[in-house]
Amino acid sequence: MQSAQDENGSTVVYDDVLRIADADPPKQGHGTERQAASQRVSIGDVARLADVAPITVSRALRNPQKVSPDKRARIEQAVAQTGYSINPHASALKSGRSNVVLAFASNLMSEQFASALKTCAAVLEDAGYLFLVGQTSYSYERETAALRSLHAMKPAAVMLTGVIELESNRELLRGLGIPIMETWALPRDPIDMLVGFSNTEAGRLAADMLFRRGYRKVAYVGRRGGRGALRLQGFREGCQALGIRLVCEELVDDVTGVSDGRRCLSSVLARPEKPDALFCSNDVLALGCMMEARRFNVRVPTDLGILGFGQSDIAAEIPPGLTMIGVDSALLGREAGAMLIASLAGTPPTQKLKRLDLIVSEGGSL
Repeated sequence: MQSAQDENGSTVVYDDVLRIADADPPKQGHGTERQAASQRVSIGDVARLADVAPITVSRALRNPQKVSPDKRARIEQAVAQTGYSINPHASALKSGRSNVVLAFASNLMSEQFASALKTCAAVLEDAGYLFLVGQTSYSYERETAALRSLHAMKPAAVMLTGVIELESNRELLRGLGIPIMETWALPRDPIDMLVGFSNTEAGRLAADMLFRRGYRKVAYVGRRGGRGALRLQGFREGCQALGIRLVCEELVDDVTGVSDGRRCLSSVLARPEKPDALFCSNDVLALGCMMEARRFNVRVPTDLGILGFGQSDIAAEIPPGLTMIGVDSALLGREAGAMLIASLAGTPPTQKLKRLDLIVSEGGSL
């Protein structure tokens, strides 16, 4: 964790976001993704090599039966030599760039991500852009596969519900030469633009809230890596500073649904020393814990206080209602959309990093 003074003299706490080098870097001679980005092959390159018109190349790739065998053979050879692939977006065939903004969500089950993506989409669609969403499921493998498809798709911009940790993927995105929006964290070195907050501060705030409510034996439920690790770091620091006993940490690698939260609470309740309160650093996990508490007839907050992180209207409706720390996800999406629009219009914002304040949504679970 690092801190600095912002332009208003306030202390800004930055997350120490993990940067991960490639386990298997590109082999010598194959080039990097960044080099590939700067050496894109156009349909005109294929046409010149095959000694035909660009329209003939397009026709051969889409309706090969309409092109003579001789020309088709030359075009196929040129495609093989250049590695050319068809761009699926018609506008990209003409301009080299589409009007599509691609967003990658960590988990489409998350209400906080859905809220941010919805408001960001509204801003971009009003400006004539098409907003498409994929899911990475907190997986480096899926993230890498998704990002490697971007060269063929040629999006106008990319938004992510998180920050990119793999150095190879950071380089890949930089090499695209398009606006990149990261969110949900506060690193000092975003790839391009960022709207986020400090996850370590969120963890410390969680410890402070539990302390002020009288809890002295607590447990943590959250992801093992990424932003979950940052929240856990802050929670540990807060508990130690306040004299709270952190009796157990229930960590998961991926969050696929509420069943993960159910399993986590079952595991916590099976331990010899039971906590009197729980901090769930993920909204989907928090929802699962609330549901599992009802199944085990654990009274919340009489038997167990539960504090969540994120945004969950469903969890708020489960009696007695979930208290949560988070940010205004809809505001995050609007801010991200406005910054992307400015950058796409050729007038990128002077301040490419916007910090959001943490907020608390009160329920009866503490």
